[in-house]
Amino acid sequence: MSSLSGKQGPRYRHVAGDTESYETIAVEKLTPIIGAEISGVDLRGPLADEDAAAIRQAWLDHLVLFFRDQRIDDEQQLAFALRFGPMDVSPLQTVHQDAPEIVVLDQLHPVGEGADEWHSDNTFLRDPPVASILRAVQLPELGGDTCFASMYAAYEALSPALREMLDGLRAVHDITRPLQKAIRDGHSSLDLATMQAQCPPVEHNVVVTHPETGRKALFVNRNSTTRLVGLTERENDVLLSFLFDHVRSPEFQCRFHWAPGSIAFWDNRAVQHYAVADYYERRVMHRATIAGPVAR
Repeated sequence: MSSLSGKQGPRYRHVAGDTESYETIAVEKLTPIIGAEISGVDLRGPLADEDAAAIRQAWLDHLVLFFRDQRIDDEQQLAFALRFGPMDVSPLQTVHQDAPEIVVLDQLHPVGEGADEWHSDNTFLRDPPVASILRAVQLPELGGDTCFASMYAAYEALSPALREMLDGLRAVHDITRPLQKAIRDGHSSLDLATMQAQCPPVEHNVVVTHPETGRKALFVNRNSTTRLVGLTERENDVLLSFLFDHVRSPEFQCRFHWAPGSIAFWDNRAVQHYAVADYYERRVMHRATIAGPVAR
């Protein structure tokens, strides 16, 4: 086990060892906590059952997987996604997309547009997507990396006393803030009031249990979480702000530099991500999300 604070003892852990043993794919870990690059598989054609099984296990072990040099189109991206579950169609459709299953993120001036906050995708839904698959279509010459953070590690790094307190709390997640930003910046033509009625605020546990690994993860994010249920406004200001800041710790993170043909596949139940808004040229990404057993 690893320790964040020496004398205080183990505070977070990682599942897989230093030597991977996947039979049909090559897995290279990026950090001890999160992230791995996958090679030895071609996503242009049908994915063999043994490759899909190995990728799924690596995904559960490492939380976010990266594939390079995969020159695929939307149809092939959807075919890959469907090997891991049914499609989750996002209610936050953008003006840039042609098909509901593929969300097109087309940005030129990304600062403050929402992706540059630590978040999980669409937690304002009662059943948020369990996975996201993001493909680079057009990239700036420099910049535009994405950071990913393990919410297992974020939870396990908290003190036992704070973990015990958070285990009993629930939080409100709301579509309003991310949709307001999308409308303001010209990425969405959706009507705010209509979408608020279609997707009313929901409550999720502050700490969820992953249905496949059994591990606990912190489940609040700056984009969609508005308050902790049962706490005063002042208590919310202090504790929610602390949690938002806590997930930013470098110890929980990996950072991915995109290149043409790059794909990221992450577990939305236990991962937050942050798109670095340091570029001034067009960046186009295509995202598919997958439904399945959510963390509660």
